[in-house]
Formats: sequence, structure tokens, C-alpha cells
Amino acid sequence: MELADRVQSLTPSSTLAITSKAKALKAEGHDVVGLGAGEPDFNTPSYILDAAKQAMDEGKTNYTPAGGLPELKQAISDKFKRDQNLSYDLDQVIVTTGAKHALYALFQVLLNRGDEVVVPSPYWVSYPEQIKLAEGQPVFVATKESNQFKMTPEQLEEAVTEYTKAVIINSPSNPTGVLYSEDELKALGEVALKHNLLIVSDEIYEKLIYGGKEHVSMAQLSDQLKDQTVVINGVSKSHAMTGWRIGYAAGNKQIIQAMSNLASHATSNPTSIAQYAAIAAYTHHEEEVKQMNQAFEERLETLYNWLLDIPKLTCVKPDGAFYLFPNVRQIVDDSPFDSVDEWVKQLLEEEKLAIVPGSGFGAEDNVRLSYATSLDDLEEATKRLKRFVEKYS
Repeated sequence: MELADRVQSLTPSSTLAITSKAKALKAEGHDVVGLGAGEPDFNTPSYILDAAKQAMDEGKTNYTPAGGLPELKQAISDKFKRDQNLSYDLDQVIVTTGAKHALYALFQVLLNRGDEVVVPSPYWVSYPEQIKLAEGQPVFVATKESNQFKMTPEQLEEAVTEYTKAVIINSPSNPTGVLYSEDELKALGEVALKHNLLIVSDEIYEKLIYGGKEHVSMAQLSDQLKDQTVVINGVSKSHAMTGWRIGYAAGNKQIIQAMSNLASHATSNPTSIAQYAAIAAYTHHEEEVKQMNQAFEERLETLYNWLLDIPKLTCVKPDGAFYLFPNVRQIVDDSPFDSVDEWVKQLLEEEKLAIVPGSGFGAEDNVRLSYATSLDDLEEATKRLKRFVEKYS
């Protein structure tokens, strides 16, 4: 039976593919070091686990409203007020089955066939696929390493056509970890307002920021920009809750209602127990979250300095998330391999070191390394990487 056209053009996730291969090698007994993970290597904080257990003990295991529990929406609204001084009514918030589902639902209710969405490159692997599933067209803007992989207002202006409906801003970014400043966001926001573009502000790594930098949301810069922005976020990265699958979106009431209507036919509701866990995440102390961030910052500083010792490798130092995105083009060009993808594949075969090729993120010269693992693993990974580079240089 022939599959639908909409799925035949999808590109499999490069991050999941490399993770799957690494797990298969581990299952065969190989000593694999994996730097492909897109999730914290910490367990969910204990106070969140306790809240989930309490919810189960109290029998809170039934359907909830399609758009999420009112109590969780209130906790999210309070979080916006506390962190960004933003006010959202409950009908301006939807709780979803992960932030990925929030993005998927948004594109489904927003895009008609042929509508364009500006996507800065490098990009998270699912942006273009989700846009295509909504019959939209991703328009890629190639950012420069010399500008820390940030899209400029001039680049955004040049990418806009009569069909452009939205632009994605991901800060801090996956895969680069770079953070847009307030001035940079304001400049991009002016272009978006000029062309009446919806701003899709993916802030899933908002709590993972280092070096004394602060997160700024596009929505907090002005009332106009708030009205023109849908904020996407969740508890997966900030509270080590990737498997709980709780994300959310906040923005225009009409858009949020449409997303809720869609969710009612797609998922019924996010898991009830996970929603009660997320309430605890946003209403209790965050000492364990701060400790996790401190560990990530230590790993960033350590791994970044180790990588700089590898000849011909360049790397923009990130301000957030838990990824490094080094450029290995010169290393690969001086090796017998035809592409970074082949080089990464052989690295896994020979050294049992799993990293993700940048091609899946729209950057064929780069690789993504996650430092969401122990310092011991990072040290061993660096040794294996250096050994492999020296062998083929």
C-alpha cells in the first residue's frame, strides 16, 4: 500500500538515528561514549516525582481538558509573570504533549499550502519537517559562524516574500547554543512587525544559560511584539522531564483556541499525572534545577577548552543549552573521507564515539556534541576524538 505523500518526503531525525546506532553497539558489548543526547542526564527532581506519586495515590488519572489542567495553566501564567513580567490569561495558554507537539499544532493551525516560514540555519531538525507536514514551505536563512550563527535583520528582510507567514526564533538555540541579545531581538522584531509576521519563539532552553547572561523573550519587548509572538516552552530540558512530555504555548487567544481544538482530536489531553508533576515543577523551589545548571556550565567550560586543543577545529562558544557545534570542515577535507557524515560514521565505527553530523541541522561543515553527560565521559570522548583526528590528518 502506498503511503501518503506528506510522509514520504520526511527526513528521519539524525539525532535519533545516531542514538539508535550507538545503543545497538552498546547492546553488542562495545564501550560506546555517546554525545548525541538531547536531554539532561539527571533524573527528574525528587519534589516533582513526589507530586506525581501523590497525584496517582489521589486517583488523578482521568481525562483532563484538551488544552490542559487550569491549575497548570495558572502555574505557567504565574511563571511568565515571575520570569518575564508577561501577563497571559488562561485562554492564552495551551498545555501540550511536549513542546514538539506545541510546535506541530501551531504550524497545523497556522499554515495553508504554500505559506512560507523563515527558518534560520542551523536549525533544530524538526522545524522544516513540521512545516512541510502542514503543507508550508521552510525558507532557510544561512547564518554565519563569524556572527555566532545569529540571523540578522537584513537577512530576515531579504527572506520575506508575499507568502511569508512566520519566522522562527530559537534562543538559546539547538544545535548552536547561542543566545540572542535584547537589541538583536528588537531589530528582528521590527522586521517581523513591518511585514506582519507571526514570531514563533522557541524558548525550551530558557533556563539553561551560563556566564551570567540572561534570557530575553521576544514577547516581553513590547505589547505589539507580544501580540505577534507565540512562545513555545516546556519542562523537558529545564527540569529534566523529557519523558514526561509536557510542553506549552502562549499567545494570541484565537491561535491557542485553534490549537486546543486540534489537540482534542489528536491527543485528547496531555497525560494527567505528568501535568500534576509539571505544576510542582513551577510552584516549588528550584534548588535541584540550579545544581543541574551549575554542572552543565562546568562541563561547557571544560569541554570547550579541550576542543580548542584539536588542530583545525573551530567552535563558537555558546551561552546556553547543552551543545557545542564545532566546525570540522578543514579536518574532514584533510582526511580520506568525502563528507562530514562519512567522517562521523567512521568515528563511531572505530572509536565508538557517537556525535551528530551537522547536515541534519542544515550545517554540513559542523557536528553537534552534547555535554549532557559526565565529565569522565567528556574526557574520554575528547581522547577518542583527538586520536581519530590524528590518525587521519
